[in-house]
Amino acid sequence: MHYMKKRLLVITSLVIASGKLLADTPIQLSLVPDIALFPRTETVKGFSLGIWSENPQSSLTLGFINGSSGESSGLSIGAVNYAESYTGIQWGIVNLSTANFVGWQNGWVNVAQGTFTGFQLAFVNVSENTTGVQAGWLNYAQELKGVQLGLINVAMNNPPFRELPDKLAPVFPFLNWSF
Repeated sequence: MHYMKKRLLVITSLVIASGKLLADTPIQLSLVPDIALFPRTETVKGFSLGIWSENPQSSLTLGFINGSSGESSGLSIGAVNYAESYTGIQWGIVNLSTANFVGWQNGWVNVAQGTFTGFQLAFVNVSENTTGVQAGWLNYAQELKGVQLGLINVAMNNPPFRELPDKLAPVFPFLNWSF
């Protein structure tokens, strides 16, 4: 009888754990967002692999096109990475965030349409509201609190040389800043 109780306890624990595991969606496999293991509304907490995936996530995402909806976090590695609000690393040819981004964007073109906090490294970096560092050939920030390193640096909130040493200029080669 004691053996049966232990066995029942183990089986019950495994059922509860597997239900929790499935509820957390630890893995997503997708060809496109609508042809995937789980629907695009499921939050992936673990690993996502696909040609084109699009889920809210806290995961490692590998694919050609990686989409992260809602509040997401993790590491996205692909040709194109796009997100609404994202915390983590986007590593690809083109990286885009439409709301808030905290972390590191590394690619050929990085675009942060909302608030960006962190480090952008690319040939072209564009952001609306940046706190951090932009390093590339062309850096553009509508509002900058930080440093730009590149061939052309544009910080629209900088008046031309009137607020030195806190702000340098709206457009300046090699180095620009605003604190």
